[in-house]
Amino acid sequence: LGGAPAATGVAADLADPSAAEELVGAAVDRLGRVDGALISVGGPTPGSVLDVGEDAWRAGVDSVLLGPLRLVRALVPHLGEGAAIGFVLSTSVRQPIGHLAVSNGLRPGLAMTAKALADELGPRGIRVFGLLPGTIATDRITEIEQASGDAAAMRAASEAAIPLRRVGRPEEFGAVAAFALSPAASYVTGTMLAVDGGVTRAL
Repeated sequence: LGGAPAATGVAADLADPSAAEELVGAAVDRLGRVDGALISVGGPTPGSVLDVGEDAWRAGVDSVLLGPLRLVRALVPHLGEGAAIGFVLSTSVRQPIGHLAVSNGLRPGLAMTAKALADELGPRGIRVFGLLPGTIATDRITEIEQASGDAAAMRAASEAAIPLRRVGRPEEFGAVAAFALSPAASYVTGTMLAVDGGVTRAL
């Protein structure tokens, strides 16, 4: 992003109840105003529904649900008409992903929360939407592939299931996010935008 002054960073964990106020405070101090936010959380513990322990589910609720909600609550008082909030979700909003039970269980709930927020904030001219990335070539995907024991085979299987026959590039996802947050998408709210190469088999 070019570094300071164009971009600066604050290390924080959204599962920490104090992180939201810290992040919003830093943004207001450094920017003077906030026009929107793209909210993304890390992937929760992998595993099947029956194998993942309750502690992992609770940790997932803290990071995937409560963390973003705390951030929105801290952010909204600083937003004006024309602002936008985007949630980075997952294709698990529309169809489950194997071995990612916690994500499958929680991200659809956050998607519905985003739609409810679109209703609540719409009268103030604030847009809310979700982005549903498929397999994007990030460090997280590399870790998952390597953990499989045969990264090349897993990548090949993933690409074979994608209509475009390749994983996405981070900049492709970033371009959609930038558009959706910008005034060019001023009439887009309450919707979930898939950026997945066509892999989601649902409307």
